[in-house]
Amino acid sequence: MKINYLGESAAVVFAAEELCRILKSASGHDFKISGAAEFNENTGIYLGEFDRFPGISPLDNNYDLYDDEIFISVEDGKGIIAGINPRSVLIAVYRFLTELGCRFVGFGESGELIPRIEPGNARVSLHERAYYKHRGVCIEGAVSEENVRQMVDLLPKLGMNSYFIQFREAYTFFDRWYSHIGHPKLEKSERLPVSHARGYVKNIEYEIKKRGLLYHAVGHGWTCEPFGVPGLAWEEYTGDISPEVLSNFAEINGERGLCKGVPLNTNACYSNKKVRDRITDYITEYAKRNNSVDLLHVWLADGTNNQCECADCAKHLPSDLYVLLLNELDEKFTVAGIDTKIVFLIYVDLLWPPKEYAIKNRDRFLIMFAPITRTYRKSFRFTGELPDIPRYIRNRNEMPVDVASNISFLKHWQDMFKGGGFDFDYHYMWEHVFDPGYVRMAGV
Repeated sequence: MKINYLGESAAVVFAAEELCRILKSASGHDFKISGAAEFNENTGIYLGEFDRFPGISPLDNNYDLYDDEIFISVEDGKGIIAGINPRSVLIAVYRFLTELGCRFVGFGESGELIPRIEPGNARVSLHERAYYKHRGVCIEGAVSEENVRQMVDLLPKLGMNSYFIQFREAYTFFDRWYSHIGHPKLEKSERLPVSHARGYVKNIEYEIKKRGLLYHAVGHGWTCEPFGVPGLAWEEYTGDISPEVLSNFAEINGERGLCKGVPLNTNACYSNKKVRDRITDYITEYAKRNNSVDLLHVWLADGTNNQCECADCAKHLPSDLYVLLLNELDEKFTVAGIDTKIVFLIYVDLLWPPKEYAIKNRDRFLIMFAPITRTYRKSFRFTGELPDIPRYIRNRNEMPVDVASNISFLKHWQDMFKGGGFDFDYHYMWEHVFDPGYVRMAGV
């Protein structure tokens, strides 16, 4: 049997290799993979993007780079497996195999359940688009490089389309693993060199791109890294910081400095144009050097009630100064010819929407709703009347717990921003420890 691929996209070639590998395991037959110039309905299975095949078009013309749409028409082992983009071709291959009885329940080949399949009898016909544009996972916890590579490999098998490597080097997540931090059976070892984490990230980036997945990057850290203070982990910084650098950070209770000693939790003085320029120039240079990133997350500091209280900052909501910074960043990206999309964060103090400023270039941005303080014992299924959002009280706010209040904050933001976005949720951060069987959590 012959497997043909159209085009030279890495994801399409990988899709052909995966189809060959799994069908060989399922049938015991040998398969030949080759590139082809055009579709021939009489010679095996052809893989490629929609525009490579006559008569295949999207379900409608309202789609963008985040959409995944697949078309499969295979009968008696011959036909077409196609996608609206290279990533979708790979997703279509795994969907084809799933329709034939394969199941992907864990990492690697040991996580694949492959039944006996006779490819010559294979018949699958479907054409569908994913309901949600954004379907991904973010690095967290304690992970090895192998673990993350296996997760990236699993995502398209399950129809997912993106992976998020948080922070520039994802250092703290790798360090927890390799240094055995908190491990009850292993002694804590030497801290992981930062260069090792950077190497892991490069290797994982390769795996993401090989599959055509959307690559999300960074998040927190932009409020300290531009001033020479590393944001590698949620830990106290013990190095020396000059008064000049400290002057850029938020003033709280009359003092400027690191919030409880933790750079990642420290906001800057965003009303200061020089501070905003320092941050936006730094992000622009990062984006120039890292053009493989599809969606660059630009967040403020982590933590709550840690905004600058100086006279100039106090005149504005944190979200207004945030939007001001984002608009300035978009202008610099445009001048530099950078196409990277920017993800901005609706989270803790930033749940309160802006009143003075609005996002100018909707096409540049995506909104990310991260309701970390909400209950995870209930889903977002809510049909009642939404409550009013409370008044913002600088550094003395209580964060919302119930689902309705969190949705209300989001709706107020959406009144200002009409662009796309997604939910970033924390189901397995805390709540799962109260549900040992994970059945209720799965339902939520």
